[in-house]
Amino acid sequence: MNINVAVMNSFIDGTTGGNPAGVVLNADTLNTAQKLSIAQQVGLSETAFVSASSSADFKLDFFTPEKQIAHCGHATIATFSYLSQLNLIANPKTSKETIEGNREIEIKGDFAYMEQLAPSYQDVGIDSEHVLKALGITQNQLLNAPMIANTGNNFLIVGVKSKGDLSAIKPIQTLIANLSKKYNLIGFYVFTTETNQGNRDASSRMFAPFYGIDEESATGMAAGPLACYLHDHMEIHKDIFVIEQGYAMQPASPSCIEVLLTLKNNRITKVTAGGTATVSKMLNIEID
Repeated sequence: MNINVAVMNSFIDGTTGGNPAGVVLNADTLNTAQKLSIAQQVGLSETAFVSASSSADFKLDFFTPEKQIAHCGHATIATFSYLSQLNLIANPKTSKETIEGNREIEIKGDFAYMEQLAPSYQDVGIDSEHVLKALGITQNQLLNAPMIANTGNNFLIVGVKSKGDLSAIKPIQTLIANLSKKYNLIGFYVFTTETNQGNRDASSRMFAPFYGIDEESATGMAAGPLACYLHDHMEIHKDIFVIEQGYAMQPASPSCIEVLLTLKNNRITKVTAGGTATVSKMLNIEID
């Protein structure tokens, strides 16, 4: 069986960079083992599989080369940008079904935006020292105590004081994976409020070795929790945040994620994260 895969660069910053994700349309007849095999052959951090849904406009299943995951921000943006470019979306307000429920999607011009949940937070307490060791940083480099934030998935949010601190991080992936397993994290999302481009709120790096991702260049499901953290715990009281990512990677892959917060009485009730995506190449994968 031959499977066509569109490789989409999501959250591109201007016309370059972004985070590549695979997109497979008409995946209704594929079983879990076949989807995992395809994701492994594609070899990207995530591949999205699109099939028919009885409760939303589209059903999306997300696979890393290691396992299936509940949600993926950049693969969602990749999928709906691709569907929009193929004129397969009838209404700009559309939706996706996932294994953890349905989420709203909105298309605005070249941007696709995905709904996330209102945030929740959790301290890591005595494990803060292990977090520092896993990232190779000191207490003096921290903005404040690391905290788990969740708008659909758990991410450990770690703030450092400068772009230099962010770039100098040398992660110990085994330690990050162990802490990710303990706290059911997708990974560590490390940020600084010093940015490479103007009119940005944070520059970030994402480490998710528990899911087979040493570092990725754009993480929409993490940018949402970070924006909430900036609003709730750093008291940056605004409703639009722009997060850049991928600048500190080697080689760099600049990415830009826009996060919109819906507020009621200064309390976040809804999170929407979005960006643009373009086709970088097409693959043909053969499976049994």
